[in-house]
Formats: sequence, C-alpha cells, structure tokens
Amino acid sequence: MNEFEWLRQTRALREPVTPRRDLWPALDTALDAADAAMPIADKPSRRRQGWLLAASVAGLALFAGSVVVHLREQPASVSAAQATPDAARWRPTDPRLAGAAVELDAASMELRQAIEQAPDSPALQRLLYRTQKQQSQLRQMEHQAG
Repeated sequence: MNEFEWLRQTRALREPVTPRRDLWPALDTALDAADAAMPIADKPSRRRQGWLLAASVAGLALFAGSVVVHLREQPASVSAAQATPDAARWRPTDPRLAGAAVELDAASMELRQAIEQAPDSPALQRLLYRTQKQQSQLRQMEHQAG
C-alpha cells in the first residue's frame, strides 16, 4: 500500500456511513425487558425520593451558608498592599508596555495573597522579588523610551 492509497482510505473515513440494520428496535426491547425484570422493591419509592430531595436541599443550603461565611471573612483579611487604590498603581503611558504592567501587577497581587497564606515560603518570596524586579525593569524601559 502506498501513500496515495492510504490517503484515499483515510478520506473515505470522513464520509458518513449508514448502519446495515436499525439498532433502535433491539435497544428499545432490551430496555423494556430490563425495566420489566426489575423488582418493585428496587425502584425508588416516593418516600425515598422525598428524603433524597430533602437531603440535597439541606446540602445545598449548607454549601451556600459556608460560601457566605467565607465571603464575609475575606474582606477582613485583605492586606494593605491590596487595599491601595488603582490610582496608586503605576500605569505606563506607552501602550506597548501597558499590557505587561497589568500582568505584572496582577502577578504581584496574587503572590502577596499566596504569601499571606504561606509566609515562610522561600519560593514565593523569590517569585515576588523577581516580579518586582521585572516591574522595575519595565519602569526603566518606559523612562528610556521617553
């Protein structure tokens, strides 16, 4: 078999193929037979469905309550670095540098949040230092560009 024959066969695979016989009647009868063979005790009762519904509503309420409690606690843990207004952040006048400045600001903010959760992590400290160094280099680039 050469390459052209192989390509012809792979192109033929893209064309729709109709089945030789219809499979739905066999599937339908098999499902009906399985449903009829199921004992009545295995089918969920109305009472059991009610309990399952009540348990799911209770679980959903518990989840929603924990989210609300978590969101209420979060603003209290915002650091002073994150609480600075947007006007205090550096925005380059050169549009070519603006995207990089936004990304570096976001990265430094995320790193500060991570450092609040793990203050003894030297890897996070190094990443924050590198990010601040890149921000400084970006400021120098804007100053040099004039």
